[in-house]
Amino acid sequence: MGEDAEPVSYEGVPVGVPLLSSSGQPFGTLEKVLEIPSEDLFDGVIVKTHHGRRFVDRDQIAEITTEYIKCDLNDEAVAALPEPSGTAAFDADSSYGDGHTFRDWVHRTFGHKGWKAEG
Repeated sequence: MGEDAEPVSYEGVPVGVPLLSSSGQPFGTLEKVLEIPSEDLFDGVIVKTHHGRRFVDRDQIAEITTEYIKCDLNDEAVAALPEPSGTAAFDADSSYGDGHTFRDWVHRTFGHKGWKAEG
């Protein structure tokens, strides 16, 4: 899928890219990347499917590129993905993307609108 797909970190993946099962079948599109900012860790993604929003844990993701995210899940496991859980409260981070580091540039260019979980 996509000859132009380049490997990218979770911080640079564009919102809206398709998520693929291990068989290569698309099952939804990226809605949000979840991270634990205090620990600078990738936690997983929320994917928009025709069955609603679903959570994919970081351990279920095999490859992240500029054009798709491929999961280690077969088609049956994809159908059984859970809905996102936990607190759905988010705060705008007014300093999101400020600064001169590469990470700041990635956030400004490909960022996820500067929203972060409260708490």
